[in-house]
Amino acid sequence: MDNRTDANPSKNGSARQLCIGAGFVDPMGFHAPLPSFSWKLPEGTKAQTAYRIEVRSGGEVAWDSGWTESDRTTFVPYGGEPFRSRQRCSWRVRFRDESGAESEWSAPARFEMGLLASSDWKAEWIGTAENPDPGTEPVAWLRREFPVAGKIARARLHVTARGLFEVRLNGEKVGSDFLVPGWTSYKKRIDTLTYDVTGGLRPGDNAIGALLGTGWYAGRLLWEGKRNFYGGEPSLLLQLEIDYADGSSETLVSDGHWKATANGPIRSSSIYDGEAYDAHLEMPGWDLPGFDDAGWSPVGTAFEPCAARLSPKPFKPVRATQRLPARKITEPKPGCFVFDLGQNMVGWARLEIPVEAGRVVTVRFAEMLNADGTPYTENYRSAKSTDTYIPAADGRVAWEPTFTFHGFRYVELSGLPEGTRPEKDMLEGVVLHSEFPATGTFESSHAKLNQLRSNIVWGQRGNFVDIPTDCPQRDERLGWTGDIQVFCPVAIFNFDCLAFLKSWLGSMRDDQFEDGRIPHVVPDVLGGGDSPGWMDAATFVPWELYVRTGDTGVLAENFQMMERLGRFYRSIARDGIILEPPTDKIGGFGDWLQPYAPDLKGETPLPLLLTAYYARSAQILADSAQALGKSAEQEQYASEAAEIATAFGEYFFDTDGKLKNAPETQTAYLLAIAFGIVPEGLREKAARHLVRLVHAAGDHLRTGFLGTPYIARVLDETGHADLAYKVLFQETYPSWFYSINQGATTVWERWNSYSHEEGFGEVSMNSFNHYAYGAINQWMVERVAGLAPDPAHPGYKHFFIQPMPGGPLEWARAELDTPYGKASSGWKKKDGKIVLDAIVPPNTTATVLFPDGRESQTLGPGTHRLELDT
Repeated sequence: MDNRTDANPSKNGSARQLCIGAGFVDPMGFHAPLPSFSWKLPEGTKAQTAYRIEVRSGGEVAWDSGWTESDRTTFVPYGGEPFRSRQRCSWRVRFRDESGAESEWSAPARFEMGLLASSDWKAEWIGTAENPDPGTEPVAWLRREFPVAGKIARARLHVTARGLFEVRLNGEKVGSDFLVPGWTSYKKRIDTLTYDVTGGLRPGDNAIGALLGTGWYAGRLLWEGKRNFYGGEPSLLLQLEIDYADGSSETLVSDGHWKATANGPIRSSSIYDGEAYDAHLEMPGWDLPGFDDAGWSPVGTAFEPCAARLSPKPFKPVRATQRLPARKITEPKPGCFVFDLGQNMVGWARLEIPVEAGRVVTVRFAEMLNADGTPYTENYRSAKSTDTYIPAADGRVAWEPTFTFHGFRYVELSGLPEGTRPEKDMLEGVVLHSEFPATGTFESSHAKLNQLRSNIVWGQRGNFVDIPTDCPQRDERLGWTGDIQVFCPVAIFNFDCLAFLKSWLGSMRDDQFEDGRIPHVVPDVLGGGDSPGWMDAATFVPWELYVRTGDTGVLAENFQMMERLGRFYRSIARDGIILEPPTDKIGGFGDWLQPYAPDLKGETPLPLLLTAYYARSAQILADSAQALGKSAEQEQYASEAAEIATAFGEYFFDTDGKLKNAPETQTAYLLAIAFGIVPEGLREKAARHLVRLVHAAGDHLRTGFLGTPYIARVLDETGHADLAYKVLFQETYPSWFYSINQGATTVWERWNSYSHEEGFGEVSMNSFNHYAYGAINQWMVERVAGLAPDPAHPGYKHFFIQPMPGGPLEWARAELDTPYGKASSGWKKKDGKIVLDAIVPPNTTATVLFPDGRESQTLGPGTHRLELDT
């Protein structure tokens, strides 16, 4: 949900924060013809007993729900005729409270549909017909002039690209988006954008222009340096629709009447390698009417036909969300100045610097520094991650790139005029990520725990650049399924990224293999998909989104994909267990990057992982079917999950709850206990063996990507909360605080990516911004602070207040802007007691599970304070 407090403000006790679909407030170019509606009740209201929704279009009522007896305020389905392309609507809601009193109508919310079908497009795909340097990733400039002959009522610009675009109208950039239209499975779906450009047009002559970059579509992807994965050259599709006040209209489209050049100042712009800019080739006024484009060429129109679906972008694009000033400048080599921004971030550097004509300014990026203070870039592998700027004249310039992004904390700036001593304000970091509001917070009395929380949040920001990536800096930046599978519960707590992840799941559906497997990365550019824990993002992610938002739509959209994965598992199982996986279809990554393991895949064997994840995905299928009202499927998958659990328990556990037929690993015990597949009556014994392994490791974890999310949770749930705290608060390797002690400001890919004593880790897998291990944030929120969802009442309709004070903490607190309003759980030690504070939003309830074992207590909406004995 979009939880901006200024969205649809409450009026005289009316509903507030009206959203359509997955959190959209007053959207332009909306994507869903049959959306849902959500709202929040005003503070002081206890509950809703009925609602009435009214949708208007063209001055008429398009749908009136009538008074509906229901306490539902989230994802209420629209019941009218499907909305049409370009349709403009408003909607409002009123409700009856717990006493039956009727509210006033809310302030109206608005939405306007985008172009919903490919057939709505009359434009042609265009690009440059010039032959660029094959060693570069060129940018094309396209333009056209046109007249405006009357008073404009409204004007809408619909645009997309195979590649990346930036549109300019009469000298101004259209919109505030970057790296659009983003990255989807381009052969199946391409997102489109709609902008209101009414105010950008003028009577008489006008000019529209576009920059067109290669991006993910035609640019360099992967460590092999491949180009043109989806297509040979980028192309633009644009449709400007103008409605005049007199009722007439006209449409300007991309077609053969446009002109283009590749001889502009951006000589190359690459996602991995950075941007090269030559100011000698600037074309002042190229996006204004009257520009002399006689030297430009007719655009190319002979592009491959587009078989992909063209549909409005279903989440907010990448935007610049903040700017970070430089904190420190050093000069490790003469003339090479290193700016330290104090935070590992993703975006680019904006320069405002003195320059000397012809003297190349070079901007290099790094996450870390070598011992001599120079940038450490070996972990970027083949990604050059370097911008260059060639000045045309002496003076001072302001510049930032257009179609690239970098992962960095440090920026090396060289090529300034001789004798220049840079100032901190000459360079700032522009933070880029898909725009979504922050929703959850966590804080405590412990500085390093708070730093860990900050590292996790910054890691998510940096890796949510249109898709959820593994890392943002090296020659990879791919949508690895395993990473988001383990991180999803944390992601949706930190930010309202439901729409973002629903879109990515759409690409997963597009790229699912015929046999049901899920690619390692989505969009799929690797062609593999054989790893337990990675494939299962297809079931885990929709389920976790549903539990935390209450959106059954995310289950309905993906249920068939989830079933197809289940059928694949079933096809390679024998009597509910997978002991001999087909080597041509199954391999994968194991418990990736387990510390002290003999190889990268860890020590937990593949048959155990396959069977465990098969069991969990089958259970998620059963639970999802129940949520969707599919009783036959629920019964089928529940039976299958029970059969797998029985087979798993019999094969992998002895009568003492100890693992057999597999090495004892922390991850093996953790998954078995967390997934509920330990034989009946042996859970406590299995937990004791897990505790033995943790003690044998010096009370440290020995888990990789798959086991780490569960270690604190399982120890806690099996009666070993003190040990969970001890593992979390360890300072030495491997632990979360170890990287913090080495200066980390984001979560690292390896537990020991760097140390002050030994330097840098294995360069081939050494990202300093990799959020998977940030999954610990779930336990921090749900148990340390105690704010936990209830899967039986999703979206925090009912939730648990279940704090577990421990470790060195004096207090902890978590807060979440739920679909119903603000919820919080916090505790502090005071005068020999523990004071528990909680907030329960309107129309919800919460159950307090006391850490001292007393009988639970149910709380209604409002602010509550309770005291406990320590």
